[in-house]
This record gives sequence, C-alpha cells and structure tokens, in this order.
Amino acid sequence: MKRLGYALITIGFLGGAFTAVREVEGIGVGAFLVWLALGIVGVIVVRRATHQEATDEVRLTTNIQVLESSLDRLVASAEQLNAEKEAIDVYDLRHRIDERFLDDLVGFVDARESIAHSYGLQAYAEVMNRFAAAERYLNRVWSASTDGYIEEAHRYIEKATRQFEETLVAFNEVKSHPPRRSPA
Repeated sequence: MKRLGYALITIGFLGGAFTAVREVEGIGVGAFLVWLALGIVGVIVVRRATHQEATDEVRLTTNIQVLESSLDRLVASAEQLNAEKEAIDVYDLRHRIDERFLDDLVGFVDARESIAHSYGLQAYAEVMNRFAAAERYLNRVWSASTDGYIEEAHRYIEKATRQFEETLVAFNEVKSHPPRRSPA
C-alpha cells in the first residue's frame, strides 16, 4: 500500500511539474489541480499505511519486548561499566561504550514509538525524557574518554547509570498500566 502511495506522490509531482512548464505563458490550472490532487491522495495513502504498520498488534507486542530487553541490557552494561571504571584506561572507555551499548541503544530507539502507540504520549515522554538524558550522559563519557578527562568520564558514567536505571523504572511503571492501543 505504501508503494502505491509513493507512486501516486511521484506521478502527481511529475505530472504537476510537467503541466507547469509545458506552456511558456500561463499554466493549465485544471490539469495542475488534478495532478496536485493525485499527489495528495498519495500522501493520504502513505500516512494510513504507516499508521497501520505502527499500530499493528504483533509489531507493538514485539517492540515492547525489544524495549524491555534492550533496556535491561543497557542497565546491566552501565552498571558493569560503572563498577569497572577505575580499572579501565580512560582512552579505552569509548571503545567499551561502542562494544557494549550500541546495539541496544539502536534497538531501543528503533522500537520507541511503540510506547506512544501502546500507552500514550505522556508515557512516551516519561520514558524518553530519562532515556535521552542517559544517552546524553553516555555521549559525554565517550567524549571525555576521547579527550582523556578521567574525572569527567567517571562522573558521567555514574550519571548515565542512574538515568538508565530511572528509565527502566519509568518503563516498568508505564507497563504496569493497561495498554491504550489506538484503533488501526
């Protein structure tokens, strides 16, 4: 369905552009409006298909499981990194972050919209606010590691760990409420 929508958008755009440049003076308004309408129909089709995909029950359930497992691993990785920080060379911290966190960060981010579709925008905001802070702190550790600032790196490892733990608590709180799934 999405392909059909994108095809309609493309055809509408190209038809409208061709109509606009076909005549040296003036424009065939009637033909242009037809092409414009075709493009608008394409946009509507794409938006509906995207919404149906995003609110599919199986996809939502799978994404919630991905969120939970990714967040559990992120908390465990952060706690482990925090416990080992004194023994790790400051310049190696960024490599440990890349090895331990990247896949779970990407998995969480890719599935995050399912929180809003399942539990509402307020729940999404509560979880993502904490997650974004944790991610920012982890980025600060990475940057401090690159620059060799050991005290800053250690301080932000602790902050990132706390934020990931708070994200997990917020996510579990959100999950304790019944889902408010939007109709497909």
